[in-house]
Amino acid sequence: MSSMNRRQFLKVTGTTMVGSSLALMGFAPGVALAEVRQFKLARAIETRNTCTYCSVACGILMYSLGDGAKNAERNIYHIEGDPDHPVNRGTLCPKGAGLVDIIHSKSRLLHPEYRAPGSDKWVRMSWDDAMDRIAKLMKADRDANFVAKNDAGQTVNRWLTTGMLAASASSSETAVVTHKVVRSMGMLVFDNQARV
Repeated sequence: MSSMNRRQFLKVTGTTMVGSSLALMGFAPGVALAEVRQFKLARAIETRNTCTYCSVACGILMYSLGDGAKNAERNIYHIEGDPDHPVNRGTLCPKGAGLVDIIHSKSRLLHPEYRAPGSDKWVRMSWDDAMDRIAKLMKADRDANFVAKNDAGQTVNRWLTTGMLAASASSSETAVVTHKVVRSMGMLVFDNQARV
């Protein structure tokens, strides 16, 4: 029979003591290790969207939890790249990977705001009021500055005092419709965020 040194004795007795203590507390390693871990996205609602950062327009999947009750808001807790999206195929840059932090940022602007000329403060307004104001100002400017004919009498139908900066994260179909709407109003100044 071989002799056991002090270190070997402490290892054997310590292991035995830990194992018996865990067994007394009800921990059964076989059962615990056999349990299937709950997938963190199992109960989530998946929403497809486009990343808001640059002109690449990567597809994202946003996962939220919420019971859908009338006064309960869903909470987005995970964002990842969309593997089915043709642009990024599931990958995201560091900014896109950090979109959850932007969504939950306390400084994130959630409503339109208006600052009157000469004022030092911003006033919150509804989306309907903001869209109505933009439409009225555009119509007033177009009516005042629309050029139907040039000096030679040729029909030009130009509106040069207002321009359009389109969002680069939109789809090709949205870009075509935006271009047609802007050109139909006579705007010549038209550019895309991707060039900024």
